[in-house]
Amino acid sequence: MPLAMNNEVFITCAVTGSGGTLDRSPHVPRSPKEIADSAIAAGKAGAAIVHCHVRDPETGTPSRDLKYYREVTDRIRDADVDVVLNLTAGMGGDMIFGSPEAPLPLNPKGTDMVGATERVAHVAECLPEICTLDCGTMNFAEADYVMTNTPGMLTAMGRMMTELGVKPEIEAFDTGHLWYAKQLVKDGVLESPALVQLCMGVPWGAPDDLNTFMAMVNNVPDDCTFSAFGLGRNQMAYVAASVLAGGNVRVGLEDNLWLGKGELAQNWQLVERARTIIENMGARVIGAQEVRNKLGLTKQAPKG
Repeated sequence: MPLAMNNEVFITCAVTGSGGTLDRSPHVPRSPKEIADSAIAAGKAGAAIVHCHVRDPETGTPSRDLKYYREVTDRIRDADVDVVLNLTAGMGGDMIFGSPEAPLPLNPKGTDMVGATERVAHVAECLPEICTLDCGTMNFAEADYVMTNTPGMLTAMGRMMTELGVKPEIEAFDTGHLWYAKQLVKDGVLESPALVQLCMGVPWGAPDDLNTFMAMVNNVPDDCTFSAFGLGRNQMAYVAASVLAGGNVRVGLEDNLWLGKGELAQNWQLVERARTIIENMGARVIGAQEVRNKLGLTKQAPKG
């Protein structure tokens, strides 16, 4: 991919995620209303895309419950700000093994393995413009947790997304994930040009040093649109790095809780900070409809 700074940049806000962050910041939204309100505020601050997981409102644990996704969707669609909705489809591929001496049976606490249709059920119900497709299997930071996305599963999920008219956002945590994403396009499972999110610094995927980042960028096909993010303290550095490398940006409380040393952030503040960086670099931040036009997205009404 030829290096050229991106002069028309869209911001994605990753609103809540599925990590155990609720006990570390009071600003991480939990209920569908809180998630939608935070997404709407991020849109008003300049985010063209809002990337949403949902949580159980009582416990804060990550959820796949359709009614939570539908409430978030309806609240965002009814808001007075226009944003592109991006729902996760990463849930339902979580394996937690037993001890190193007895890996099987799997640990039922935290293991969540379901079929492709169930993993995409909320996408079929809510019909967002975008949903994520985690394009590979990897060890996560937790000792015996494996994010599991086999080629067969990814093919089935990718076909369902394409048939629904929802654009998959390929989440690539390492270079091999990009390699397989290219195969999905070649096989006709995903339509070209593809949308790619480079996920940097997520243990134990691609580290967030610039050499690795550029290896990831150089593996993105020329006709694809990409964004990138870094975790924690490197989130804002990756805003600048991604724009310089020709990409778009992602910020939000899924990836980073801090605005500055000792200062917990809200989503709209992270978007505002990213927007300032982008505009100070001489680029323009584009809105939701421009993103739909650029990526060929269709805004659909939820079912029913």
